[in-house]
Amino acid sequence: MEPLMDLPRRPRRNRGNGPLRALVRETSLSPQHLVMPCFAREGRNLSEPIPSMPGCHRHSVDRLVAQAREWSDLGIPAIALFPATAPEAKTADAKAALDPDGLVPRAVRSLKDALPHLLVITDIALDPFTDHGHDGLLSPDGRIENDSTVEILCAMASIHAKAGADLVAPSDMMDGRVGAIRQHLDRQGFLDTGILAYTAKYASAFYGPFRDALGSAPKAGDKKTYQMDPANRREAMLEADLDEAEGADILMVKPGLPYLDVLRELRDRTTLPLASYHVSGEFSMLKAASERGWIDYDQCLLESLVAFRRAGADLILTYAAADAARLLA
Repeated sequence: MEPLMDLPRRPRRNRGNGPLRALVRETSLSPQHLVMPCFAREGRNLSEPIPSMPGCHRHSVDRLVAQAREWSDLGIPAIALFPATAPEAKTADAKAALDPDGLVPRAVRSLKDALPHLLVITDIALDPFTDHGHDGLLSPDGRIENDSTVEILCAMASIHAKAGADLVAPSDMMDGRVGAIRQHLDRQGFLDTGILAYTAKYASAFYGPFRDALGSAPKAGDKKTYQMDPANRREAMLEADLDEAEGADILMVKPGLPYLDVLRELRDRTTLPLASYHVSGEFSMLKAASERGWIDYDQCLLESLVAFRRAGADLILTYAAADAARLLA
């Protein structure tokens, strides 16, 4: 039978069946590309649900270790640890961030003792520890102080490194903090502790559920004087150039899906590994729409994660890491 159309190329031929689609698939996704962000809290044998993040909890350290073992068994190679600090421990000077026996160092030690193969990434920022909710120290006139904040971040990073953190992840967006942390870690002898830099962290409205989880929303003002303007793309290239020159080992774009153009351009610009953060608002929107029967959560989740990989992410931080790993298995 003669074809109705004379087409020398028919792209649909490579979509004809599942095995053929798999054979020519351009982008891969596996649990090895995923990092599970998780929340630690004080106490014992506690797992407190986070209402705005269905399926996520604030775990006491003992429960966190048990949960991390399950994630590791699913093939997830790394976790990113965030502390839910008790309100009474928060101060204007973030003193609790520098406690060598604080929540984060204790959690890191417990995790590395129980699961030495699991990569532990720690957050380097002051907002979980400040009573005002900002990522830096406040001057008397209400400005975020850059250089004095960086001094505390350096000390914080060395405490986490001593506890056994594999990567420290400055998320504060202070100028010069990557270079200062690198120099401080090296002087302290932590030459092998890596830096995952929140290179392009935007002042986004998608962080709401995360701030609920930590109780870290600013008490006054916003974070627009240090986090990036969502309208800017070229500025992210400047931040990336600076972080790479200062010694970052991995660069991150945050949030995720709304900033895939930035991720793609960074992929074309640098040879460093790239991370993208599928943030709490993105995750919770999938959950909420699924609960209402508007979308298929499983399919939309995997499609979203493939988009990160297609745009150039080597690793993806997502609260759905365990869900995705189970689906991929």
